[in-house]
Amino acid sequence: MCAIAGMIDLQADDRLMHSMLETMRRRGPDSTGWYQHKGCTLLHARLVVIDPAGGCQPMTLHWGEECYTIVYNGELYNTPELRLELLSLGHHFDGHSDTEVLLHGYAQWGQAVLERCNGIYAFAVWEEKASRLFLARDRMGVKPLFYTEHDGGLIFASEIKTILRYPTVRPQLDEQGAAEILLLGPGRTPGCGVFRGIKELKPGWCGYYEKGHLCLQEYWRLRDREHSETFAETAEHVRQLVLDAIHRQMVSDVPVGTFLSGGLDSSLITAVCANEMAGQGKPLSTFSVDYVDNDKYFVPNAFQPNSDGYYIRLMQDALQTEHHWCMLTSEDLAEALEESTYARDLPGMADVDFSLLVFCKRIREHVTVALSGECADEIFGGYPWYRDPKIRDTDGFPWAQNTAQRCAMLSPELSAKIDGADYVRQRYLDTCRKSDILPGTSPLERRMKEMVNLNQQWFMQTLLDRKDRMSMYSGLEVRVPFCDHRIAEYLYGVPWEFKDWQGREKGLLRCAMEGWLPEEVMWRKKSPYPKTFDPAYLAIMSKGLERLLSDANAPLFSLISRQAACDIMARESPWPWYGQLMRKPQTIAYLLQIDHWLRDYQIQICF
Repeated sequence: MCAIAGMIDLQADDRLMHSMLETMRRRGPDSTGWYQHKGCTLLHARLVVIDPAGGCQPMTLHWGEECYTIVYNGELYNTPELRLELLSLGHHFDGHSDTEVLLHGYAQWGQAVLERCNGIYAFAVWEEKASRLFLARDRMGVKPLFYTEHDGGLIFASEIKTILRYPTVRPQLDEQGAAEILLLGPGRTPGCGVFRGIKELKPGWCGYYEKGHLCLQEYWRLRDREHSETFAETAEHVRQLVLDAIHRQMVSDVPVGTFLSGGLDSSLITAVCANEMAGQGKPLSTFSVDYVDNDKYFVPNAFQPNSDGYYIRLMQDALQTEHHWCMLTSEDLAEALEESTYARDLPGMADVDFSLLVFCKRIREHVTVALSGECADEIFGGYPWYRDPKIRDTDGFPWAQNTAQRCAMLSPELSAKIDGADYVRQRYLDTCRKSDILPGTSPLERRMKEMVNLNQQWFMQTLLDRKDRMSMYSGLEVRVPFCDHRIAEYLYGVPWEFKDWQGREKGLLRCAMEGWLPEEVMWRKKSPYPKTFDPAYLAIMSKGLERLLSDANAPLFSLISRQAACDIMARESPWPWYGQLMRKPQTIAYLLQIDHWLRDYQIQICF
């Protein structure tokens, strides 16, 4: 994995290039490079995973009458197949990197190369003769790509902080950006970069920048299709897709490990990887996070019925992995607030981000690549809101049923500028309307397909943002096998009755992977990413908010009212702020993140 950036039709001297590259070094600590041609500047910072000697970037290829140069962040999991096809068409390769294969693929097929790619990626290709730039992002949105059209040119980068290094790009927040943070955050409208004038290339989109114009188009989305397979055939199909995705994503020239939470998804990935490593006579490195005194303070609830420790140890014993624990304190979380906000460039999921940032730093001491279980819940229907008829039949984003509470928090200035309820509702309805659904689909199936699109385009993107930024901040590449687009495409057409087999969340996945896990783990009730229940953490966050309340110049209160902050400290909301994990302590931490973000980025409020 790497960081990429570039500027078209804009001046870029050595000082600016070095300044922008400095923001990219955490994602790409191993080497940096740049390319300039007429009005084009491309920058790259590399994390070496495949072909240390032959994968340096920017990479240039002369093919036909054109000269192509690529900067690429990602991993292709079907590189061998693409290389063989390109060899048959007359291409020759100097190394074995996926970068070189992707570059040759673009030279051969142009934009159509995307149809052949199985992987996670964000990349740019400059065509010298045509003087045009091609941009693309992977189907599921695993790898980030932000851009701004500025001063008659284009700036793009893996992270917002790199764009903000351009001297005339100002960190500004208008009413729409504020609405994203307060009404939808830590989620974001697809394509929105929150900062004024900064956007994100949407997952499954690509386009050209040529002669001062950026023309983007969607090249992939979930399409509905008839499903004629029996449940047994469907389960076998799922089994083969999942096993193939995991095996493909183990490819690496550097050490590989897995996240292990003791839940279904990470345990399945770990079991398959451990089996593969055992065939090579090597133990698999596995990693878990927990909190000091968690057994003492853990409180079961509907979202998190039990803690993970017992199941993690069960998996560790069953697979004989080389296991590493990361034990965190409340102080560890509090200390990571500012760093995690910088890593994400935006307020995030509070201590769910903080803990992952520290966790990934520890993992990076042992491996460079790790596989993780994100995205299975969105695709297989694992979240509680998929299976609660009351929630799923209610208009609005199911993981944030608190729009009225959020709207009531807005400062008078912001409230006068934006209709909060309408802002949220229109984005919800737009996603539902654009869901591809076959005519004649039953009301239940129609709603479940809308739910898949809502979750994939919104909630899953928040989790992928979190995992990418918190891991790449320490130069750790995290892969997500359940995000294989082939799994998402196939599952979208599978009826809800199959996904909810025997009335169990992810019942189809459990049946499909029977035999891979101990029964206690295979049929364990879903439990989300662990959070701390230590009252000391709430006390630390509350003291932080109290300090802000006593600060007459705290920038947070240009966005929300002081009374709203007092109300949050005084009582627990009936709904989590976001998802399953952001309760009172995390909501307070989110407000602290907003204030720190406004200060640290010196953001100008523009409303």
